[in-house]
Amino acid sequence: MTDSTDRIDGAALLDEVERFHRRFNKFPREAAYAAVALWDAHAHLFDCFDSTPRLAFLSPEPGSGKSRALEISETLVPRPLMTVNPSANALFRVVSADEGRPTILFDEIDTIYGPKASGNEELRAFLNSGYRRGASSLRCVGDGSNQTATPFPSFCAVAMAGLGSLPDTILTRSVIIRMRKRAPNEKVEPYRQRIHEKEGHALRERLAAWADQVRDQVTDAWPELPEGISDRPADLWEPLLAVAEAAGGTWPERARAACVELVAAAKDDDPASIGVRLLTDLRDHVFRGADRMPTAAILAILHTLEDAPWGDMNGRPLASRSLAKMLGDYATADNKPVKPRSVRTSSGVPKGYYAEDLADAWLRYCPPPSPTSATSATSATPQVTGGFDVADTSRVADSTATPHLTVARTA
Repeated sequence: MTDSTDRIDGAALLDEVERFHRRFNKFPREAAYAAVALWDAHAHLFDCFDSTPRLAFLSPEPGSGKSRALEISETLVPRPLMTVNPSANALFRVVSADEGRPTILFDEIDTIYGPKASGNEELRAFLNSGYRRGASSLRCVGDGSNQTATPFPSFCAVAMAGLGSLPDTILTRSVIIRMRKRAPNEKVEPYRQRIHEKEGHALRERLAAWADQVRDQVTDAWPELPEGISDRPADLWEPLLAVAEAAGGTWPERARAACVELVAAAKDDDPASIGVRLLTDLRDHVFRGADRMPTAAILAILHTLEDAPWGDMNGRPLASRSLAKMLGDYATADNKPVKPRSVRTSSGVPKGYYAEDLADAWLRYCPPPSPTSATSATSATPQVTGGFDVADTSRVADSTATPHLTVARTA
């Protein structure tokens, strides 16, 4: 047992880990420095927790520092295994080796899951299952007919770096750091492996010693989660918050602030939140109390909304097929997918959408309408009676025209 006089100041040690990252990395958010330092420390203690969050350094373009961030973590975590494009079977065997669980660091993970890659479902299963304690996969071991089904564990700490994004199932298990290219006035120290690796290894040894001192403490820890953090985000951040509590100093407060900020940032980039944005814009800016709208009119209005993504979705404006696909992920009050239906107007019967089909999704997913927004279609069942004809999209397409629907409400 380590004498109390030899105890390591965890807060000061995490401060040093953070400073080490700051020398070579320029993260887009201050919260990222706290999250990455806590993740490095948690890798020495991951077996104390029920889950281990994946750490994902992602960027839209090369040269954004994501591989460098992975390299710095490589010097700090226990038994690092830097790899590119491994097979799932190889990883299962590495994780179950007698030497102990490695910390796996995937670089160039876009070669597996990027837009030009075919993906790897076995590797995805490894990454998804391995964030939970006790996870394993069955593999046949032996020759010919003399084979036995053997479980291979997959629970281990994993960090990744790559271009673009990752499958949703991996993203939801990750603390996401969205990297970007440094501006001309943003300077970092050049990393020289022969020189600086030794400094990182010295920090790693101290992290390992500190982890041994607080292992019992973090094993029994139930850190208080910030308000609003629950479900999967709570699983991801609980180990990092436990590490921060064990370190003390300003780290518990910083960890909770980082948790709230990075969880919110992940939601902003989440395709699901794009769906919520679509539902909210339909309620507050398109339907505005009308009971039905043709698809062409809906799209024309959406395309003119300022600070909205609908006019440029990967280089093209939102189209009817994409609109149908996005809304089809939500259900009506009868638990059926929201689908376009015929909308009878004075000039024809085009396809469109009905407020009654969207009302349940508006209620479940959208934030309450602001006092200044139009009345929600969920508050009444409106009927289009006159004014601007919803089938006439020519005025809607003119960004200078503001479509107006005269509606009558039924109790």
